Amino acid sequence: MAKSSSSSTLSATLPPLVAVLTLLLVAALPKAHAARAFFVFGDSLVDNGNNNYLLTTARADSPPYGIDFPTHRPTGRFSNGLNIPDLISQKLGSEPTLPYLSPELDGNKLLVGANFASAGIGVLNDTGIQFANIIRITQQLQNFLAYQARVSAMIGPDRTERLVNKALVLITLGGNDFVNNYFLAPITARRLQYSIPQFTKYVISEYRNILMKLFDLGARRILVTGSGPLGCVPSQLASRGANGQCASEPQQASALFNPQLVQMIQGLNQELGSDYFVAVNAMLMQNDFISNPRAFGFITSKMACCGQGPFNGVGICNPTSNLCPDRDIYVFWDPFHPTERANKIIVETIYTGSDKYMYPMNLSTIMAMDSMT
Repeated sequence: MAKSSSSSTLSATLPPLVAVLTLLLVAALPKAHAARAFFVFGDSLVDNGNNNYLLTTARADSPPYGIDFPTHRPTGRFSNGLNIPDLISQKLGSEPTLPYLSPELDGNKLLVGANFASAGIGVLNDTGIQFANIIRITQQLQNFLAYQARVSAMIGPDRTERLVNKALVLITLGGNDFVNNYFLAPITARRLQYSIPQFTKYVISEYRNILMKLFDLGARRILVTGSGPLGCVPSQLASRGANGQCASEPQQASALFNPQLVQMIQGLNQELGSDYFVAVNAMLMQNDFISNPRAFGFITSKMACCGQGPFNGVGICNPTSNLCPDRDIYVFWDPFHPTERANKIIVETIYTGSDKYMYPMNLSTIMAMDSMT
């Protein structure tokens, strides 16, 4: 009897009961499919290189950025190697998303998703004005709409809608609204306008509006990241900290911002009737290894690997900066951003963390649930 790859031919040549069982087994086999699309919005923690294409000082396109990237060259990521979106793409079993402004983002690459993030931006449009030409979050959402039009021209509106609805979305905002706006100088317009609690409440309300716009554009699985422990980054230790202690005002802002973000997301999900949004408590995640770095294999959570001045926290990382020989034992790569190894710990917590860190569920739970639909 000749072998056949057709299930109908196979059923015709087997006893009826065996044929039925065989067809059921064939139907139960997992169907080959591409990894779900992945979309990224936000600031320098998740920018994969959009700012390389802009006239701005908020760039990471010169050495030693990228020193531990597979190519050992700067890519525009604010990291010594991979950043958080890269590591989430690995969890999805997908290639990294390309920057939206990259000329390589075309054809089938569009179906992988896109990274719309831009270093320096915040929830508020006046955040990061010192960086001049950056892609503010309102423009990132406009770019997402334009992206959908491009994909729709390729695969049609119905398939595009399904691709977007089933995609994973990451949005990371908030830190710059404090560090590069409210606390930018001893006296700022926002400081004169708001107390820290008032400003935090305002940023949360504006963040909520952004999330609703993202939902209106079709996003349905959205990881929403708050700020890290802002007062403990090397830049703040150098400029505001006393005797190596975390700066009190930015820490107060983080301590207010992250719980309010979780509460806001709880309210949004209740209003919409489903757990579309997932709060990523970045402050608690990073506090673990900042407060006890040696428990995670780091030697320091105060000194940046690349920089100058106290704690290597002054200015920016550049080719003339001090550079540590072993990035894996530092929590911070530069005055503001985690090392690749710290990012790996963060993403592992996003993937498997308890509801202390991921509310109402972690990424592995999301992927397991969505694989059944």
